[in-house]
Amino acid sequence: MDTMARLVLPTLLFSLAWLSCSGGRSSKLEIDPLVYEEQLLWVSGVQGEVNTYRIPLLTFTPKGSLLAFAEGRKKSASDVGAKFIAVRRSTDKGSTWSPTVFIVDDGLAANGLNLGSVVVEEELGSIIVVYSICFLLYQCKPASIMMVQSYDDGLSWSQPRNLSRQLGVKAFAPGPGYGIQKKYEPAKGRLVVCGHGTLEGDGVFCILSDDYGKNWYNGAALKSIPYNQPKKPQDFNPDECQPYELPDGSIVINVRNQNRYHCKCRVIVHSHDGGLTLPIDNVRFDYELIDPVVAAGALVKDGIIYFTNPHNEANRVNLTLRWSLDHGKNWEKKAVQIWPGPSAYSCMTYLNSGSPEDQKYIYIIYEKGHKVYDETVSFVKVHLYGGR
Repeated sequence: MDTMARLVLPTLLFSLAWLSCSGGRSSKLEIDPLVYEEQLLWVSGVQGEVNTYRIPLLTFTPKGSLLAFAEGRKKSASDVGAKFIAVRRSTDKGSTWSPTVFIVDDGLAANGLNLGSVVVEEELGSIIVVYSICFLLYQCKPASIMMVQSYDDGLSWSQPRNLSRQLGVKAFAPGPGYGIQKKYEPAKGRLVVCGHGTLEGDGVFCILSDDYGKNWYNGAALKSIPYNQPKKPQDFNPDECQPYELPDGSIVINVRNQNRYHCKCRVIVHSHDGGLTLPIDNVRFDYELIDPVVAAGALVKDGIIYFTNPHNEANRVNLTLRWSLDHGKNWEKKAVQIWPGPSAYSCMTYLNSGSPEDQKYIYIIYEKGHKVYDETVSFVKVHLYGGR
């Protein structure tokens, strides 16, 4: 063996061993996110029939596209009132987007729809959007849980279907964020959508489907205390929520702490039976995730948990990306500021289309403004190793 071969061979063998152990992916210790691209998807007050865009959702599709959703609030920025569900679609990893399409229109309702959760059913290749109508019971009743579905990568959508026939009549607001299809046992393949109730009858509630979204039934409930009664500051009042699944098959739900029970931080709860129960013994408080009472984003990619929210105890400002290398037990001290100014709800996703590029990026959608947080909805592409 010549001298060059003796020098090169050990290095080559080490590299092959590393690739074999890591699956070719970069080490968790190399995570150093950098905002790679950003563009506005919706601007309030300047696009046709919409006064304000709010409640942004973002998802992948099985064919490798990105779909962005938002509420198009017709007359004002209020939670009540008539709305559209607006959608834009990207087939080039977020570089360009289709024009806005309204896939649901509630007409002139005094208390119309509230956008909730999007869930991808990968076995049949469908995208499901679950939302509520008449949730706040303002000049209407009863509340209903609705869904629309696409089988063609978000190009066309079904007529709305009322799930209250299966789930019962109740005030349930999904998300906002994404639902999951379980990748691991128990209940592999189950669709899990989590949401919350009214402010008095609040809590985290999950609806489940074991047949690709055809039939739904009620799952776990983590109720507020006191339940279905007026609340006071520091009452236990879990609200808007984002579920994700860990490799051990457990579901983690990151929850808005509406009345700031115990801390000005996020509530975390685990389900170990596929979303059937959320035992109170599984509730904890994540003191590192301080929060101004808002919906937040959470995502698992390659064993790393990412989290976005306005990182401030009192105000919806300073949208920040954080990450955990140990399934949320601890959060890395370094964080990435996405936007220092007014910012609120956020949602995240990633692509898994088989491209090596997909390992490098996550995608964030969030409410962004200069004076108030609902001026625009912005899309951000984050390079996970770009800061190095």
